[in-house]
Amino acid sequence: GALFAWHFIGKTAAGYAAVAPGAHPASACLCAGMVTFALCSVVLHTATTKAQSGNDFFGLAIGFTVLSGAVSVGRISGGAFNPAVGSMTLLYGDAAKDVWVYWVGPLAGGIV
Repeated sequence: GALFAWHFIGKTAAGYAAVAPGAHPASACLCAGMVTFALCSVVLHTATTKAQSGNDFFGLAIGFTVLSGAVSVGRISGGAFNPAVGSMTLLYGDAAKDVWVYWVGPLAGGIV
């Protein structure tokens, strides 16, 4: 899907996640890992447990977790808590050296 969008939107109109200019890539990786851990925890505790069957508010909890992650660490890590979104830096950005942040951080946070 990303390559399809890149072909039709063009390089000038698309935005991409990037580590903040003053931030260390390791701190951005830690931020992405923490938010991914929180997101995985919320999904596992609200949307997949039998105790929550019939509860239709789990989408709200997941949405607020993503929102709080974007607001709290988005300026540091770029707000990409998904490796596929962070990989857009390879196509659009000039900060391809930091693309490892968007693979290591979310994968480590999801494993924990």
